[in-house]
Amino acid sequence: MTRITIFPLPGVVLYPGLQLPLHIFEPRYRAMISDALARDRLIGMIQPQRPEEGAPLFSIGCLGRIGDVEALEDGRFNIILEGESRFRIVRELDVTTPFRQVEAELIEENEDEALAPVERASFEREARRFADMQGYAVDWDQVARLDDVSLINGVSQIAPFDPAAKQALLEADGLNARCELLVQLMQFFGRHGEGDEEGVTLQ
Repeated sequence: MTRITIFPLPGVVLYPGLQLPLHIFEPRYRAMISDALARDRLIGMIQPQRPEEGAPLFSIGCLGRIGDVEALEDGRFNIILEGESRFRIVRELDVTTPFRQVEAELIEENEDEALAPVERASFEREARRFADMQGYAVDWDQVARLDDVSLINGVSQIAPFDPAAKQALLEADGLNARCELLVQLMQFFGRHGEGDEEGVTLQ
């Protein structure tokens, strides 16, 4: 079991091997960053089930290591969080710190996973359609150079889906399952986003 200081943030997920820029301004989370920097530089990103103070947490998040840090004069921080491992909460701890802490187990990932060529091609085709529909400018040559894990997890992390969809992607068991779900979500949000500002939620 691992004790993890957590940063609950709706609509924000982190994946192992990826980076997440964060601007830290609330006093309790400034205290959290200061504490992490003095210890192991680790914090866990996880979504609350509701966007309210003290809301229950989803069961799965991602442990991140603080990389680059910019400490501002007024006490705020700009940091880059580097994803290390997904984790599953066992229980939330009763603590006196202003930030929440949990006891969790780390989830082992299969680092050798890869998509079949037909799956990769199908995904890229759907991603192009979704990007065009949303008006996103994408460097597809750069996308083509990404390995399968970086591609699927990267799109899952930045995709403009609602918190529940982003959580489902994070919890997906394995690369193939995440890729399949991602295609379904792009099709769903692509359809419902046309002419409907409520259809796709930018987080």
